Amino acid sequence: MMDYRDRHIVVLGMAKSGVAVAKLLHRFGAHVVVNDQKPREEAAGAEELEALGIPVICGYHPDDLIHDGVALVVKNPGIPYEAAPVAQAMGLGIPIITEVELAYQISQAPIIGITGSNGKTTTTTLVGLILQQAGVDALVGGNIGTVLCGLAQTATPEQWLVAELSSFQLAGTTSFRPRIGVMMNLYPAHLDYHHSLEAYLEAKLRMFANQTKDDIAILPYDQPELLPHFEALKARKYFFSKQRPVARGAYVRDGKIIYADGEGNQEEIIALDAITVPHVDNALAAILVALLTGADKQSIAQVLTTFPGVEHRMEYVTSIDGVKYYNDSKATNPEAASRALQACTEPVVWICGGLDRGVDFKELIPVIQGRVKAVVALGQTAEILLQRAKEAGIKERVHVDTVEKAVLTASQLAASGDVVLLSPACASWDMFPSFEIRGSMFKDGVHRLKTSLA
Repeated sequence: MMDYRDRHIVVLGMAKSGVAVAKLLHRFGAHVVVNDQKPREEAAGAEELEALGIPVICGYHPDDLIHDGVALVVKNPGIPYEAAPVAQAMGLGIPIITEVELAYQISQAPIIGITGSNGKTTTTTLVGLILQQAGVDALVGGNIGTVLCGLAQTATPEQWLVAELSSFQLAGTTSFRPRIGVMMNLYPAHLDYHHSLEAYLEAKLRMFANQTKDDIAILPYDQPELLPHFEALKARKYFFSKQRPVARGAYVRDGKIIYADGEGNQEEIIALDAITVPHVDNALAAILVALLTGADKQSIAQVLTTFPGVEHRMEYVTSIDGVKYYNDSKATNPEAASRALQACTEPVVWICGGLDRGVDFKELIPVIQGRVKAVVALGQTAEILLQRAKEAGIKERVHVDTVEKAVLTASQLAASGDVVLLSPACASWDMFPSFEIRGSMFKDGVHRLKTSLA
């Protein structure tokens, strides 16, 4: 733990993490200034901080905010490194961290960190539920739920901190060392922030950078292009795979999930057709974390056979006239949409489209061929997705301009036994403030449709 007393620290960005960090550093005796470009009326928490004597500057970045006397900058993960105060701090050699680094420094509890382009929220949720079911004292937070440094302040050495961690958060770590680090997968995403796939991967690998042979790394085996990057990791490596056996880890064989301990011993954990988790790799990774932290097979089975899903992630909404409706609004890239589409065993009416980030979506053509019966597209990428649907031989292709129209159109194209799936393959920001709002509007539209037909 660093000594922050009497050090001048700038916290960039309010939000939940900024407020939590500012209060924590203030309690440690630091001289904290909080700065956010948002106008004062949008800066929730400003009054609370000022009541503690913490200066809050809103609406702009002062020219003199960053100077030689600043010892540390703690930035909101979403603020790019090109932002003026961050660039100034880098130029002066001032350390720049995110809240996750601070949480690690103060935590007495060991940390389970889970990252990946897709599936990290579901896996984090599963791990928390299994550990709690098994009587293992676990607190869940990070990129979902409670700010990690808030949990870390009171966590004890007997507990586990289970944290979903984004590449934005990990990029701002220096000494962070989870006892167990998990990478679910890696696909091109957030390249507008990281600028290259290499930089994105480097941020994800910060999860394992400080681990030792006493720690554990849980890694994907089904992306061969990633395997060379794992060779230098010092942690004990466990792999998970849907496609082939692994010597140490979890894999699928004959419709069952198998655990291999690396010493030649193998054990059947659960049958695939018994689990309610929509993506098998989420279950595989969660099983490994659970087993390695002392959870029993019965607790694992109890959760995996009853898991209701996470909101906006292959979330079952309802059935109308024999058609199942699923909300996968969190699928903000083609890889996530591909996983969702492949998880469906019934014919799919696919609702897609959103922010245009220059993606061509060609990799989705073989995924939707023979699986998708109709495409309903909206947003900036509607036309290119409809073109890909045409190339895949899909005859029913409709362009709409609202989620409500998408739901209605999809319902007219679907027949009993089909699935209507919102899995946009794009970020939401062209039409919606967040993927959560997009998903909620979809669910509202489905429920209104059901009520109108009742």
